Amino acid sequence: MTAESSALYDIPGPRALARHRLYGLLALVAIAALIGWIVYMLFHTQQFTYEKWMAFEYEGVQDLLLRGLGNTLKAFGWTVLFALPFGALFAAGRLSDHRVVRLFSTVVVEFFRAMPLLVMIFFIFVALKVEPLWALVAGLVLYNGSVLAEVFRAGVLAVPPGQREAAYALGMRKTQVMAYVLVPQANRAMLPAIISQLVVALKDTSLGFLITYEEFLHAGKLIATNLDYDLPFIPVVMVIAPVYIGMCLLLSWLARWVERRSRRSPRMRGGAPVAEAEVSMGLPPAGQEPPPL
Repeated sequence: MTAESSALYDIPGPRALARHRLYGLLALVAIAALIGWIVYMLFHTQQFTYEKWMAFEYEGVQDLLLRGLGNTLKAFGWTVLFALPFGALFAAGRLSDHRVVRLFSTVVVEFFRAMPLLVMIFFIFVALKVEPLWALVAGLVLYNGSVLAEVFRAGVLAVPPGQREAAYALGMRKTQVMAYVLVPQANRAMLPAIISQLVVALKDTSLGFLITYEEFLHAGKLIATNLDYDLPFIPVVMVIAPVYIGMCLLLSWLARWVERRSRRSPRMRGGAPVAEAEVSMGLPPAGQEPPPL
């Protein structure tokens, strides 16, 4: 929104601009001071000494971290594979014209959205005697799939109703309207929320260490608690945290890449351009009869 077209806020004057610059400078100083204090405390508590980082030179420790990272990606992959169809299925159920189907889908989605994720994982692992990997995946699918169901439903309902009415007027069935009209238009609006929920699912795989699933955080915990020297919790965190952050940033980059491709896609832009009609003004050339009215 440009300053000229703003109808909600006044254009800041010289004093307001000066205050904004002052607030920005104070915030920058405060952030720099906080970062400086954290770095000072890390050096003061000797977190960068060789003794606390030498463990990462061992091949066994590296294999443990790589195996934990692979298990984290495995749990995340299975979660995405099942959560997206789960969300799409129950979103379609909530949009159904049949009252029984709509009521059942609503109860399932609202129940698993309200149930704490850790409680579901423990219940599946302890009460149902499921293996740690599948107990973790089942809990993540039930929770994140329910949230995605609401995302899908909201995205479809956000499409202007005229699109649905026009499709029905052309003789399309409801399945065709959903598949060819509503869902393609809702995809672009739903994509940021879908990626955000997948990032949440990726981070929630760390709950697997509570049920002894050997994922990435569990591997870091083993390293920090099974060495003979002073417990290197901070170095382990400084190794694990950037990996999680990098994976989440990679998902965000993937979402932006998909969004850019969808904008360039002819199917998303409405197909091939229509040729402009040629219109000539004035009298017809000599010897040519005017077209009949």
